[in-house]
Amino acid sequence: MSVKIGAHVDLSDAVAQAAEIGAEVVQVFLSDPQAWKVPPFDDSAHPGGAEAFREETAAAGIDVYVHAPYVINVASTNNRIRIPSRKLLQQIMTGAGEIGARGVVVHGGHVTAKDDPDVGFDNWRKAIDALETDVPVLIENTAGGDFSLARRLDRLELLWAAVMRANGAENVGFTLDTCHAWAGGIDLATAVDDIRAITGRIDLVHANDSRDAAGSGADRHAHIGDGNIPAELLVGVVAAAGAPVVCETHGDMGPDIAWLRERLG
Repeated sequence: MSVKIGAHVDLSDAVAQAAEIGAEVVQVFLSDPQAWKVPPFDDSAHPGGAEAFREETAAAGIDVYVHAPYVINVASTNNRIRIPSRKLLQQIMTGAGEIGARGVVVHGGHVTAKDDPDVGFDNWRKAIDALETDVPVLIENTAGGDFSLARRLDRLELLWAAVMRANGAENVGFTLDTCHAWAGGIDLATAVDDIRAITGRIDLVHANDSRDAAGSGADRHAHIGDGNIPAELLVGVVAAAGAPVVCETHGDMGPDIAWLRERLG
């Protein structure tokens, strides 16, 4: 089958890195994923700024996705987290539009033990309501946390119902991370069908092996073939999803891309 496969790369030389590892798709951060500030997309981020980045990736035939900072948690009931999260997400969405990105991956977020999870779901709806963007928001399943909103299928169903009530619901999609699903207790043998039954779509796959056991709750990626996820399950998810694929493990991801291409035919 023909799916585009690539990897997470550095913003500064995305096209060169993509060529080196044979990536047809790239994912980038627009800012420090652990910080609340988004620096200007100028020559210091990429020579020629956003316009040059967009032109270079388009000329190379590379599709671009943006991963939002990890600090974002639009579900939070804490104003000092939720409000900056919405502001930061809007900045990232705007930047993603400027570079021609096909989507922005955002973790599903969490509430705390004392919170009503329904408030978290509705905070997601409000966040989508408030966004000004034509770029799809691709909510990603997460690996751990008893109060996560996108770890388990029952929570995902409630989250999806909430965001589908938002203005801009047509701009919301889904990213399936294989390591997160494995760690989060989702059965990879049926994950694609189970998630599509809820969301109706899978827009992007993060194809990562896991250093830990199924259901561990640990978000620790491994290169494909070096972790605990059976090869046939990884290939099965990618094949069934039929969506673009991004590999996200630190280090050389050329072998991961080649491994998937060989098995997908």
